[in-house]
Amino acid sequence: MTDKKEILEALRGVQHPEMERDLVSLGMIKDVTKEDDEVRVTLALPFKEIPIADNLARGIRGALTELDPGLDVDVESVEMNQKQRAAFMTEAEGGPKPAEIVNEIEHVVAVLSGKGGVGKSSVAALLAVALNRSGHRVGVLDADITGPSQPKMFGVTQRPTGNPQGIDPVRTREGIKLMSINLLLPHEDQAVIWRGPLISGAIKQFWNEVTWGKLDYLVVDLPPGTSDASLTVMQSIPLSGVVLVTSPQDLAGMVVRKAARMAEQMKAPILGLVENMSYATCPECGSRIEIFGPSQAGYTATELGVPLLGQIPLDSEISRHCDVGKIEQYDAEAFNPIAEQVEQRLGGQDVPEESDS
Repeated sequence: MTDKKEILEALRGVQHPEMERDLVSLGMIKDVTKEDDEVRVTLALPFKEIPIADNLARGIRGALTELDPGLDVDVESVEMNQKQRAAFMTEAEGGPKPAEIVNEIEHVVAVLSGKGGVGKSSVAALLAVALNRSGHRVGVLDADITGPSQPKMFGVTQRPTGNPQGIDPVRTREGIKLMSINLLLPHEDQAVIWRGPLISGAIKQFWNEVTWGKLDYLVVDLPPGTSDASLTVMQSIPLSGVVLVTSPQDLAGMVVRKAARMAEQMKAPILGLVENMSYATCPECGSRIEIFGPSQAGYTATELGVPLLGQIPLDSEISRHCDVGKIEQYDAEAFNPIAEQVEQRLGGQDVPEESDS
């Protein structure tokens, strides 16, 4: 009688027509169950509706019928989650690079906004700083290729160096590992005039060719909107969650909802919403001043069905610290509860006894 091992071996003969790899090695065979002569195969697809889905199912049925004509084969298709899709893309491109093999990254958190000008990059930097202050091993991947700002905020200018596995990220004053296109340019104000494929390629290199080593959190600073760059991250990097950033204006809320829909469609879990520049505090009386109008964050969070992680005030000290490259010295008291909620929603973890070298 045909057993499960023989069934899996037969499925290794079913090739993906566009990738010349078998479905088992690509991680597309999610499960196989057999009861008497009935076999159920769960086929994981990167997206639910792909043109070759029926062809793949026919290939599975054909391979198992050839193995044992008496088998009754049922193929059930399911959609991969975001992490499974990222692993699939890695396998489809020839498997993990040497750097990916040595890296051990526990959580990858993408910071995304719908539009520019809402302080998305500063929120990403403050999240990394807060997690680092909690004793975690933290890295920052600056995926905003055409508008990189992380090196400036952290005051980092040294160029990355190479090693046998790939590229070493640079370190900030407080030990955060950082990689950005600006660290590879002759001048920090040099424009990156690239089309989508080149930008996507650079982001993939920052993920699979940089030796991040052991990290508890890698914070990915995404460009605003739903462009090729954001799509590349959603497809190629196994995200633990997404933090959305908006500002009080209803326009910003409307656009961030678009970004949230993209994350949902890509099966990337949304950790919550942060409202930046929510208010200013009067230096004379201490009252709150809603410079950009009443907050829309609660409404936006409710519309999206995600928690409101917090509201960050408009503070000139943030700008001053970013301009002089000392974001790590900013006393981000208002941001600490946001970072704690991110940790909690990712399941939390113990602080390592000693940091990775």
